[in-house]
Amino acid sequence: MSTTSEERPEPLYNHDIQSSETTELGSSSNVSQRTTLGDDKSSGRTPTPELKNEKDIPGLLVEEKQVDDEEVVPDDDPLLRDIPWQVRRVVSLQDDPNLPVFTFRYFFLTFLFIIPGAFLTQLNQYRTTFAPYSIFFVQIASNYIGDWMARTLPAWNVRLPFTKRSFNLNPGPFSPKEHVMVTISASSGATYNLAFAPISMSELYFGTRINPGVCLFFMLAVVFLGYGYAAIARQFLVNDPQYPWYQALCQTALFETQKHQRESPSPVSKRQTMVFFLVLVGVTIWQFLPEYVFPFLQSLAFLCWVAPHNETANFIGGGMGGMGFLNLSLDWSNISAFQDMGSLFLTPWWTQVIVFLGFVINCWILLPLSKWGGLNGGWNHHLMSNRIYTQNGTRYPLLDVMTSVPDLNITKYEEIGPLYVSAQLRWGMFFDFASFTSAMVWMAMFGYPALKSAVLKFRERVKSGRTTTINDQFPDQLNVLMRKYPQVPVSWYLGLVGFSFLVIMTTVAKTDLYIPWWTVIVAMGTGAIVVVPLGWLYAVSNFQLPIGTTNELLYGIMVNAIGGYKNPVGAFVYSTIAGDAWYRAQIMLQDQKIGHYMHLPPRAVFFSQVFGSIIGVPINYGVIRWVLDTKFDLIAGNKIDPTHQWTGQSLASALTVGAQYVLIGPKRLFAGTLYKGMPYGFLLGALTPPILFFLHRYFPRAKFNLWNSTIFYCVLGSYWGNLTAGPTSSIIGGFVVMYYAYRNYYEVWARYNYILAAAFDAGFNLNLLILFLALGAGKIVSMPHWWGNNEDTVERCFAMPKG
Repeated sequence: MSTTSEERPEPLYNHDIQSSETTELGSSSNVSQRTTLGDDKSSGRTPTPELKNEKDIPGLLVEEKQVDDEEVVPDDDPLLRDIPWQVRRVVSLQDDPNLPVFTFRYFFLTFLFIIPGAFLTQLNQYRTTFAPYSIFFVQIASNYIGDWMARTLPAWNVRLPFTKRSFNLNPGPFSPKEHVMVTISASSGATYNLAFAPISMSELYFGTRINPGVCLFFMLAVVFLGYGYAAIARQFLVNDPQYPWYQALCQTALFETQKHQRESPSPVSKRQTMVFFLVLVGVTIWQFLPEYVFPFLQSLAFLCWVAPHNETANFIGGGMGGMGFLNLSLDWSNISAFQDMGSLFLTPWWTQVIVFLGFVINCWILLPLSKWGGLNGGWNHHLMSNRIYTQNGTRYPLLDVMTSVPDLNITKYEEIGPLYVSAQLRWGMFFDFASFTSAMVWMAMFGYPALKSAVLKFRERVKSGRTTTINDQFPDQLNVLMRKYPQVPVSWYLGLVGFSFLVIMTTVAKTDLYIPWWTVIVAMGTGAIVVVPLGWLYAVSNFQLPIGTTNELLYGIMVNAIGGYKNPVGAFVYSTIAGDAWYRAQIMLQDQKIGHYMHLPPRAVFFSQVFGSIIGVPINYGVIRWVLDTKFDLIAGNKIDPTHQWTGQSLASALTVGAQYVLIGPKRLFAGTLYKGMPYGFLLGALTPPILFFLHRYFPRAKFNLWNSTIFYCVLGSYWGNLTAGPTSSIIGGFVVMYYAYRNYYEVWARYNYILAAAFDAGFNLNLLILFLALGAGKIVSMPHWWGNNEDTVERCFAMPKG
């Protein structure tokens, strides 16, 4: 079947892996054609099993010389019929159990990529914008370095000190299983730790520095708790072939591609390597301009150039505290970090449109209505801030309304008055509530077929008595291949949970974490409850629902109804326990699915995840200490950062939410005039998916199933607008890459899109690391102020209202 540019469907999933040559995309052993992994990132839709013909499958691209459907999709073969079509076209159905897994190269590369990744990712949590430490970068770079090590290291037998055991320094070619293990370890360790929020808040806002030992053990405990909870969902979501886990499938396709490149290098693969390193070096050099030398490039505010001292023009055109209208950015961190959209190279075009529409409504419609139309009830101070204020617009003296217990000092609170927040934060709360109920109802309506199928299959397995091992319960080829490897004992998961429980309860008993002991049990229980449904949602739709606000609201309800510490930090200790249980379980399940696709021993995958975390957590804490010691006044809001980067936006939001839900309490908060309508967001979120569902049923050609209300409300609920310089540049770039280039230059797009995605993110992170080591680790070297680095406003909007 030939596909023209006009007929070619746009990529539907967040990570559509495609190749222009059949030998260069990870095709399975029985299939070798070009494919698209594709469906909706977050709509909750699942592959429709009734589609038998490739022409009926959206997003599937095949060669003109196509074999019969029966050869490609042998539905009568019990080894293949349960495996989804998109998995069959990517995952190899053969395995070599003799390939090396644990080697010197694995351990060396694990340290090499986790150390900078854990550093950069944790550091970025204090910045307003950043480019993520891309797992695709790790996957691509480790492939080249591992292959180079296999060709250059001597094959020496090295004896382990104080033992009789030895290992071979170079046991042959760099194996695919080593490669996957390095990437999985980096996925677990080269990330940030959610516990940074309560640790930082305690010191920044309440002057209490938590003991380093308590911090380290608590950070490690919340990670291991999530890994332990993965045991609850793996029975349903990892081995069952009907759950594709599209992020895992995407990475698997890239692993298979790289395996073919190592074994049979082609001119295309050599060009891809050259493009990757050229772009990486170019981005690294370029980022010195917006990040250090010429920060004017961060926000090209054209209206400010026309009227630099006009307050109205500055507010409309400014990208740092303004609406960002007609504003462009040449800073990759601003472009790539446009909230939850993800990289413009990876996110489907239709998703980028939804996200940008949310930005337009947020900043170009609601903001001017608030400033000039009275949308915020007449309180027009700090329209785009996420901090708390008094009625006259001054910083709210939070410590003055707290007793030493701590609790709310009612007398002082009535004297100072209620908490006031910006207009943007208010509707952010409203839409955040809407996104939560929207996701749940959307999952129930659009995901009902897959949910029903899962329940029926589970009942069938129970009735048939096939319950010896997880792999034995499924007769597909992937599980058959995995039967040769011993499974991870349940006791290992229970050990992680037991360790976490003891550590957290011990620290809580010493009152270091500001929460009652019984709320820890509730947090662990709620985390366990959401692992399966939210894991199912992620497995079938590739959408990860943020649940932090709901956890914090629940904690506020509990401590105000039953009693307990009412320090705002407590809400984020609770949220870290409950939220990280889901977040880390999702990481572990996803990486276990990668191990399942790449036929890795499950115990090796388990080790790689725990090992990666043990390396990463101490680095995370070291970064927390460095930031709090060197950037304290900027992060706390005592000084204004002219670049608007070191602002600690997530921590400012955390303090606001904690003060609202814990210290003031939901009942008193929502009784006030300013917040009275906020709970109706839950109702809006619940009503929107049924409307779209029935519209989709009656008008299927209109594709209402792509009008994802959860994504839309998430954007409106999470975007605070402090930095609006990147969205316009991002949507322009997304149009060029994910719409125009994909439809008109598909062959080029297929070869280089994901290479470019990894190179851009890697170049930015390498630049940030160089800046830190060269100019910020020891003696801090500041860039002198000049025209392109104005001390008051780097975008030269001199009349921009502050805050």
